[in-house]
Amino acid sequence: MAELIDPDAKIRFSPKILQRLGEELNPSVDQGIIELVKNSYDANARVCDVWLDIETDNRKIVIEDDGDGMDGDSIVDGWLVLGGSSKSTDELTRLGRRPAGNKGLGRLAALRLGQIARMTSRPGDGFEYTISIDWRRFESVTTVDDVPLVVERERSPGGTGTRIELIDIKASIGRVDVRRLSRALVLLADPFGDEPKGFQPALHSNEYSDLAAQVSSRYFDQAEYHLTGRIVDGVASASVQDWRGETLWEATHGDLSKTPTEAKYALPDAELDLWVFILNAQTFQTRPVQLNTVRDWLGSFGGVHVYVNGLRVAPYGNQGNDWLDMNLARVRSPEERPSTNTSIGRLKVFDQYDSLKQKTDRSGFLDTTAFAELQRFGKDALNWMAQKRVEAAERKRRAARAEAKISASSSSASVAASIDKIENEQSKREVQRAFSDYQRVRDQEADVLRREVQLYRTLSTAGITAATFAHESNGNPLKVISATLTGVTTRLLRNTAVDYDADYRLAIDRMKAATASLTVLSTATLELIDADKRRVGKVRLNQAVLDICKTFEPFFLGRNVQLELSLSGGGEPYVQGAPAAVESVVTNLINNALAAFETANGETRALRVNASVSGDVWELKVADSGPGITGISLDEIWLPGHTMRPHGTGLGLTIVRDAVADLSGTVAAQAFGELGGATFIVKIPVIGVD
Repeated sequence: MAELIDPDAKIRFSPKILQRLGEELNPSVDQGIIELVKNSYDANARVCDVWLDIETDNRKIVIEDDGDGMDGDSIVDGWLVLGGSSKSTDELTRLGRRPAGNKGLGRLAALRLGQIARMTSRPGDGFEYTISIDWRRFESVTTVDDVPLVVERERSPGGTGTRIELIDIKASIGRVDVRRLSRALVLLADPFGDEPKGFQPALHSNEYSDLAAQVSSRYFDQAEYHLTGRIVDGVASASVQDWRGETLWEATHGDLSKTPTEAKYALPDAELDLWVFILNAQTFQTRPVQLNTVRDWLGSFGGVHVYVNGLRVAPYGNQGNDWLDMNLARVRSPEERPSTNTSIGRLKVFDQYDSLKQKTDRSGFLDTTAFAELQRFGKDALNWMAQKRVEAAERKRRAARAEAKISASSSSASVAASIDKIENEQSKREVQRAFSDYQRVRDQEADVLRREVQLYRTLSTAGITAATFAHESNGNPLKVISATLTGVTTRLLRNTAVDYDADYRLAIDRMKAATASLTVLSTATLELIDADKRRVGKVRLNQAVLDICKTFEPFFLGRNVQLELSLSGGGEPYVQGAPAAVESVVTNLINNALAAFETANGETRALRVNASVSGDVWELKVADSGPGITGISLDEIWLPGHTMRPHGTGLGLTIVRDAVADLSGTVAAQAFGELGGATFIVKIPVIGVD
């Protein structure tokens, strides 16, 4: 019979494990602090203060909240247990929050930021419980449990909450760390600040006060428009105010509900607030806040958030969750419509009868009639506001055109009257002739502009159609095709009765390549119409070329195109312009080459893209091994509507010409260039090189 040596034997581990589990999991200061703030969020805190240089001590960090707090047993059996947190992401906290913290390991890394970690917690039982961990004591022991830890209890004045002090910080806290920390705190915060159960972290720092202020900053007063809507007993109303608070438009239930019977909304009482921003330099020229600051804030919080009975319901309003299809509506009709990047909103529902059913995993609402009605109300309000803004913009345009016409007529009459006053007849005739010549040239210029406007209206229509297709196809259809192909492939590979390589691999690989090509089309289209890319700013030319080539990579592979990409070294040349303009140049030239390959008989499909800088001029060469430019003169290729390609629009090279001209550059073409096919040469003066 075996002899029992030690009935109390158990696994023990070296203190070095603390370092590996700690510092290696959360290597940066900001990540560690965020883990402790997440613990405050999970503890139902409404306020959490983070001090980085409390009492001018930059070697100490303090995190204090007003959460539920812990007693001695909770500290010993929960807080000190690593990897075994009682928090479950499937269970909501007392305030209906989904736990955000890690299973104790993130907390360990955070606590090891200092040489000493001291935690004091008040659970509301009239006492406060304190534990101190001096990590230096672990350096001289064999195993972790050789260091005893003591929880002390003493009387507390009342209230609940937890205070953690990290003393003698090992790593310095720099501006980059604080910037990352402030952004992470912003993402955890309740952006509206008036919800009684919302979470409001605050960052305090004397040295980095500007970054600390960003955490609590809100910019609703910088919005250009404020849409408010309400549903009471199924009847809706809405109004829009401008930035001064003056009411611009008001809507009745009939204005919003466009159903044939103007039926009531089958929805509990609800309130909608949406703040819409005009994000351009002109609008913010006289504002007390910088444009980029507001843009970053909207980047964190933009979209319409949903609150039911005071609790926020995820994922609505999260980044990437456009549950009201705001971005799709903007793509279809860009004028006067907000996107999730230019607006922030909140839809509050007072649901006494639990008609909005949440999924069991708390990942949103079930697709019930009530949720469909919630979406209908939000979309109806957005559509109504867009309609009123378009009507107002059109009135302004009509007034401007009428005023310009009257002004031109008045000016012409004034000039004619002045000419009549000239006493010398010969001089009068010369002036009249010169003025007539001027009017004729001006009329010709106006006619050219009218034709160009019509051209770009045609382009706009084509672009909107393509963008709508791209938005729709990039969602469910392509995902369904891709997922189905993966499933079919898996089943075929498992089926020993079929020869997958011989009978199916080629066909499935072709389908996968075709799906990848469609994805490129969708992605490229949506990226080109991105509103941010139409804003004028600093454009890095080589980076733009590289990004477009990466986007087209599946296209190249699917069509056996051998890309030779060469970008000039010695820095990154840049210009002042719109990224979309530069990208449209590169995209159209590559599209032109790909189209040329379709009519070529040769098996080799070579595409050479070369960018270089000479002096203050950036030169882009795009050469292909296609059939070259035939059947059309080099002057005609730049004209709208001129093309030798079947079903071609003849607009691609016109766009290249105009976009390059807007950047003060030049374009040229060689019918048979260095690879045998066409070569296009773009030259753009640069501002500088980074």
